[in-house]
Amino acid sequence: MLTKAAIPMAFLLLLVAASPPPAPRAIDTAKSRAQFSIAHIWVERVVGTVPILSGSVTLAADATIPTSVTAVLDVTKIATNEPDRNRALESSDFFDAAKFPRWTFTSTKIVPTGPASFEMDGNITIHGVTQAERMQVTVTGTAGQPAYRATGKIDRHVFGMAVTRLDPTIGGTADITLEVSLE
Repeated sequence: MLTKAAIPMAFLLLLVAASPPPAPRAIDTAKSRAQFSIAHIWVERVVGTVPILSGSVTLAADATIPTSVTAVLDVTKIATNEPDRNRALESSDFFDAAKFPRWTFTSTKIVPTGPASFEMDGNITIHGVTQAERMQVTVTGTAGQPAYRATGKIDRHVFGMAVTRLDPTIGGTADITLEVSLE
């Protein structure tokens, strides 16, 4: 038999047990994008996009900060507004898109840094090489329809890309930004 003091605790436990488990929501690929920016001696910065093919964000009920994130990007459709540069980036000198057509990201740790922000550690695989990276993420929207802006930096050399004759003209660190909306 429950005592009067145990009744509120039992009710709380029932509420927690009745709460739905975190559920993955698909990334809306039509409204989401991944962008990179890197220094280039002749044009100051080169900006390009890589389409997001698929992904998911797992959220607890009424939460905007996720418990996990995955994404797959299609490097065969890289776009820099310069067809010759696109072909160069897809070549074996850089991303080797024929051999490594997909980039992947899987979160490993998410730590809230405020009511609408978090740090996200995860494994990024580019050019067949997986590296741990950290991204800073801000949240906009509502619990029903959150949107995310993730930023970070990656060193292109640690992903096993060959040093080419163009290396002296191209920066080593790329800024990356993902704008993500959910379906």
